[in-house]
Amino acid sequence: MSQLSPNDPAPKLTPLNNLIFASRWLQLPLYLGLILAQCVYVFHFWVELKDLIGAAMGNVASLQHILDAVTVPGAVRPTKLTETTIMLVVLGLIDVVMISNLLIMVIVGGYETFVSRMHLEGHPDQPEWLSHVNASVLKTKLAMAIIGISSIHLLKTFINAANYEWQTLMFQTIIHCAFLLSAMAIAYTDRIVMTTHQAKH
Repeated sequence: MSQLSPNDPAPKLTPLNNLIFASRWLQLPLYLGLILAQCVYVFHFWVELKDLIGAAMGNVASLQHILDAVTVPGAVRPTKLTETTIMLVVLGLIDVVMISNLLIMVIVGGYETFVSRMHLEGHPDQPEWLSHVNASVLKTKLAMAIIGISSIHLLKTFINAANYEWQTLMFQTIIHCAFLLSAMAIAYTDRIVMTTHQAKH
């Protein structure tokens, strides 16, 4: 099959093919919805940060909000801001940031891969990974981001391990290991595909 050069005119699509190809724009509302979800996470982040700063400065209402968020039901509720409480809140903030990063990867990478080119070449703020993004790369990066989020949740559980039953600790660890194995399987499968593709050429 002959290769089209960049200077060749674009092939003319039949009406049916044009309709099918244009259907990719149906994904646009989905990405706009994820942008709104990102706004919700930004608002949540600043609410949690405001409460943490307020609790550190002695605000009782802020302290109660913090304790409501991090205290495990049935556990002894602390009466003041402790190092463990601060650590749990900060890990929660990091969790929000990592989920926000995941949203950015899905929004920008997904739009660039499946909807339309954004023509960011040469832009000073172009993400490094976006220059070589494709469905395979995006899938691997999403898997790694999910592992990072799972790690934060697991760390929060282990810090507060005394207030959890052993079954909860065990199942969270098993789920995290399942995420790790899934990411390894995805990376290995992509490596096989790339090696086979390179061997053919």
